[in-house]
Amino acid sequence: MATQDWKKFPAAWREEIETAEIVGISPISCYEIALAQERGRLELPCAAEEWFRDALEPMDIVLLPLNAEVACKAVALSAVHKDPFDRLIIATALVYDGRLASVDGLFSLYPEIKDRLFV
Repeated sequence: MATQDWKKFPAAWREEIETAEIVGISPISCYEIALAQERGRLELPCAAEEWFRDALEPMDIVLLPLNAEVACKAVALSAVHKDPFDRLIIATALVYDGRLASVDGLFSLYPEIKDRLFV
C-alpha cells in the first residue's frame, strides 16, 4: 500500500496535509522516486507506475504542472546548490503558493522557501 509509511511522517506534517484543501506534488518528485527505485535506493512494493496510480489517485493528490513559470523561478533561486530537480521542486511550491514537506536539509537554506517548509 502506498501509504504504509504515513505514520512515519511527523505528526505536524500529517495534520497539515490531512486538512489541506489541495495536496499537490511536482512531477519531478515522481521522477526522483522512479529513479531511486530503478537504481535500488528505494524499494516499492510494485512498479513505479502502479505505485503512483495507487498513491496519487485515491488520495486526491494533484500533479502540479511543470511550466515556464516554474522553470524560470527555479533558475532564479538563490545559489544554495545546483541540483536542478531540487530547485524545480522548490520553485513548484513557490509558484503554486504551497507548503513544502521535505527531509532534504539543504531546502531550509533557501531563503525563498524558509516560511513554506514544514518543520
